[in-house]
Amino acid sequence: MIMEGCQGKPQIKIMEKTCPQCGCEVEIFSIDTQVACENCGFVIYNDTLNCVQWCKYARKCVGDEMYEHLMEIVRRKKEREEGSGTADNRLM
Repeated sequence: MIMEGCQGKPQIKIMEKTCPQCGCEVEIFSIDTQVACENCGFVIYNDTLNCVQWCKYARKCVGDEMYEHLMEIVRRKKEREEGSGTADNRLM
């Protein structure tokens, strides 16, 4: 079954990110998982990853491989945040 549009019906937002490779501003929609910089082609990922984390249709919408990839990004981000939180606590 092919999903037609986002089944979670999110409110779409446009965000601007700076390409870490060339410094150009890149627009990314909140429903996009990634976008290539128009200047250098560097792939920028949507670090909010909002819908993939909570939407029950996420795996069907983005596919198994992309879903697993994005959830791995979420896991790593959470580990970094917890690690920096631990480091901050040691300083206090």
